[in-house]
Amino acid sequence: MTTADHIDIQHVGRQALTPTSAFLPTTKKEVEARGWDQLDVILFSADAYVDHPSFAAAVIGRVIETEGYRIAIVPQPDWHGDLRDFSKLGRPRLFFAVSPGCMDSMVNKYTAARRLRSEDAYSPDGRHDKRPEYPTVVYTQCLNQLFPDTPVVIGGIEASLRRLTHYDYWQDRLKPTILADSHADLLIYGMGEKPIAELLHRLSDQLISSDADCIDRLTLHNLLMRHPIPQTVVLVKHDEWKRHSDDIVLYSHEQCLADKQKQALNFRHIEEESNRYSARRLVQAVGNEVAIVNPPYPPMTTDEIDHTFDLPYTRLPHPKYHGKRIPAYDMIKFSVNIHRGCFGGCAFCTISAHQGKFISCRSKASILREVEQITAMPDFRGYLSDLGGPSANMYGMQGKDLNICKQCKKPSCIHPAVCKNLNTDHSALLDIYHAVDAMSGIKKSFIGSGVRYDLILHDTGSAEVNKINQRYARELIERHVSGRLKVAPEHTSDHVLHLMRKPSFQLFYQFKAIFTRVNQQCHLNQQLIPYFISSHPGCTRQDMAQLADLTRRMGYKLEQVQDFTPTPMTLSTEMWYTGMHPYTLQPVFSAKTPKEKREQNDMFFWYKKDEKHKKR
Repeated sequence: MTTADHIDIQHVGRQALTPTSAFLPTTKKEVEARGWDQLDVILFSADAYVDHPSFAAAVIGRVIETEGYRIAIVPQPDWHGDLRDFSKLGRPRLFFAVSPGCMDSMVNKYTAARRLRSEDAYSPDGRHDKRPEYPTVVYTQCLNQLFPDTPVVIGGIEASLRRLTHYDYWQDRLKPTILADSHADLLIYGMGEKPIAELLHRLSDQLISSDADCIDRLTLHNLLMRHPIPQTVVLVKHDEWKRHSDDIVLYSHEQCLADKQKQALNFRHIEEESNRYSARRLVQAVGNEVAIVNPPYPPMTTDEIDHTFDLPYTRLPHPKYHGKRIPAYDMIKFSVNIHRGCFGGCAFCTISAHQGKFISCRSKASILREVEQITAMPDFRGYLSDLGGPSANMYGMQGKDLNICKQCKKPSCIHPAVCKNLNTDHSALLDIYHAVDAMSGIKKSFIGSGVRYDLILHDTGSAEVNKINQRYARELIERHVSGRLKVAPEHTSDHVLHLMRKPSFQLFYQFKAIFTRVNQQCHLNQQLIPYFISSHPGCTRQDMAQLADLTRRMGYKLEQVQDFTPTPMTLSTEMWYTGMHPYTLQPVFSAKTPKEKREQNDMFFWYKKDEKHKKR
């Protein structure tokens, strides 16, 4: 390796030399340096390329690489002008892939008031001009223009949440499956490691059997019609759809446009099937075509999820970003994700729609291997910023009898009450905490993910498990809080909380008492930071006034607050758009005008008005 192969990566006060060849190639020069004359897959990503297991493009890229295929990533291509970023690596043997990024592009770009955010967290130096709106659609259309016969496969959060008819808040209209707008050939929803691997091998076998040079769109289409791949969506002509006896045929896109109740009824089926262990196939007509949503794979096993996290990530931004700040990377570079999935089923959350409600846990050995990698990083000072997941304390939790879980289609395992079949024992999580804290180089492991205090406070009926959960609460507060512990009661009103699928605010009082007691006993001066949402469906001005009054009397000057943003494929968004609850069809009020939303959000900040008054 020559000196020219090295690029300096700036660390705090130190530098580390990392070879460009340690990353997946991003340019023609880097591809040629590997001796490759053609790629199997070219992945276009709307995020900066950070080679880390928390970044979608890196995960999919490393999966493709480890399956034995030649992959390059083109991060944040320029979609203006001659489109040279889309053509510079030529045509792949198998397909183009499009990853819109770790966040929905519109949530990433705009606030609930449709104002531009202060920065793009996944772009170098937080720049806004590196990513288009709806990159899945924009990138796919660019590729179709340049390579009309080459298949395009889309995936990631943006495609996942737009796989069927959905309400788009930023355009304020109901839109069809993103396949119709983008004209992509295949949509992979959810966490895509298993379907992408299956697709690669099927297409490779097809090339070998046909003695062709490249896969074309017709070949891919015919292959998918003969042998559908789980966890994918295809858009086909009406006469190509062969109805299965257990298909759930949804109301068409056009019927939903004409009748909001039909959109609400559709959503119930979509959400329930998203949360089943063995789902049925969903079918929806749009124009003269039919969108077919093939059921997902079963939840990943521990070995499978370990494999994903154990791939050879450098854990660094690509050297091309030398000297530039990537805000999202700064937040997660010393954090460890220990599981996937969330059974909370919060009405406003997209996690279960993308990852599912079943928890897939990494092994302790895999977690410790990643922590060991972090401790070897030059700028690591001994403090892990997070040891968590979608929810901080669901690791190791599942149904006591999985056969019962396999029959269940409820979106939440803990609302309106904790399921009797759910094991909420925190001992496996405590074991992880203890093992990590015992490692050389670790001074403290903090919990930055949101904690579900309803799981901690739940009376399991077992004195032994209750005692373990009480010990978890104490150890969490005593050893794993970095000055502030985040929790999310979201509201104080029982009827709003019921619509949110969140527990009563009374549980927050109970947890706050425990937090205060442990701090006093351990002589700590820590804060409990509650998150709240304004303008959620069902929330009136009176409900917000009550929230402001209760939190004021508790001594809070709220900071971690947000105005409700309707995002595709959530229960809250369906209530907001249709004006009814999809499960009951009863009417639900929503604050919709900018004035109504602003008035509700302003109630969080009563203290600013008081401070202004005092200055006068």
